[in-house]
Amino acid sequence: MWPDRISMSRGGERLEEVIGREEEEELPEFQSGAFELDGSDYSAGEERVLASREFLDQYVPEGEVQRHTMRALFASFRVLQGNHFECQEWIDEPVLLVTRFEYANLFHTVTDWYSAYVSSRVVGLPNRPHLVFVDGHCKTPLEETWRALFSSLKYAKNFSTPVCFRHVIFSPLGYETALFKGLTEGINCHGGSAHDLWLKPDDQKTARLSEFGEMVRAAFGFPVDRQVERPPSVHNILFVRREDYLAHPRHGGKVESRLSNEQEVFESLQNWASSHRECKVNLVNGLFAHMSMKEQLRAIQDASVIIGAHGAGLTHIISALPKTVILEIISSLFRRPHFALIAQWKGLEYYAINLSGSRANPEVVVDHLSRIMTSLGC
Repeated sequence: MWPDRISMSRGGERLEEVIGREEEEELPEFQSGAFELDGSDYSAGEERVLASREFLDQYVPEGEVQRHTMRALFASFRVLQGNHFECQEWIDEPVLLVTRFEYANLFHTVTDWYSAYVSSRVVGLPNRPHLVFVDGHCKTPLEETWRALFSSLKYAKNFSTPVCFRHVIFSPLGYETALFKGLTEGINCHGGSAHDLWLKPDDQKTARLSEFGEMVRAAFGFPVDRQVERPPSVHNILFVRREDYLAHPRHGGKVESRLSNEQEVFESLQNWASSHRECKVNLVNGLFAHMSMKEQLRAIQDASVIIGAHGAGLTHIISALPKTVILEIISSLFRRPHFALIAQWKGLEYYAINLSGSRANPEVVVDHLSRIMTSLGC
């Protein structure tokens, strides 16, 4: 990899340092030869391209991605004879190369985490391979999880000279992972916990998403699903909130509300929880934007029921324990299948309240929650 043949910003800067920077500066543009392959095992000849247009059309089609950085990366590859293959720095350990688009949004970042995880599993990499970002995005709080999941993290522009990899894997774009494509392509798949499917195999179910959720939690020191026991007499109800926060250089810091009377609904749930007599109920205020990832994951792990309006914060249900119940409040403007499908692929019990606008009737939300708690024996 020749970093000076990749045009993009340095990456990894503090957000406050790059306010206003355009996305075009952060996404890579590859010159010919940005990536080279040692072709000493092939017959002698002149430099040649690695992938023809026909090959790229077959294996890396542009699809709906307007700027397909992975396709452009492969198009930049040149195969050299050994005596022309120069390198001043070698990395012997397996390395994943990842290009991100939506690096500050939890849902889209999870698709990148999942792609990296599946890439590792498919090619049999160690549990925590090394990682190189081939993009110029700045640092965001979600980088904390990247560093927890992998052995090391560097940006391509951190290298000042050409760097050679003994074993490199290119992780698919997050937009092209099954987790993302399944939202529109109708992957009819149901899930279960890895432990349950190990005990009772079922080729109509997958444990892949549950395994991924366990990996995320394990990276922060939490036990695997089957080792977690909740007190039977106490139930945490996690209400996932949306808050204003500065996400990326082009963001004004304001988050669009998906539930116009969120505070009213929260207060109604508080009143219900405080007067609940059948068992002890704690309502947890899920203000994720200002919590560390470990605090967010702890709240997810400890929750019997997770409630929230449609939004990126609900993506955390990927790390929820097997018997967690999901209640999504869906505005008529954001009627999308993201979390219903993730719950299905995880094997979680899921309910939805579909609104005619963006305001929820607090009594309806409380009634749904009461019925869920009754089903949990509370």
